[in-house]
Amino acid sequence: MVNSEDVRKIAKLADIGVDDGEIEEFTSQCSKILTYFEMLDALPQGKGVDRGLINIFREDEVTESLSQEEALKNANETENGYFKAPRVM
Repeated sequence: MVNSEDVRKIAKLADIGVDDGEIEEFTSQCSKILTYFEMLDALPQGKGVDRGLINIFREDEVTESLSQEEALKNANETENGYFKAPRVM
């Protein structure tokens, strides 16, 4: 269960302003989201599990992906071949 202090900490980490009036609403929403994740965690997992899911829009196709160099060419900062992002404190 998420509490108001959790919401305040998440808001600070995400660098977003949350008014005291919004804390209760966000606390409720975050708790519901975590409940859904708990439901997903309870589902059977593994390669042998048939979930009956199919993609009705198109067949899956294996295609070429971007090279590492291509993927990083528009990044503001990179380090050792990876995207570099600001440190979260």
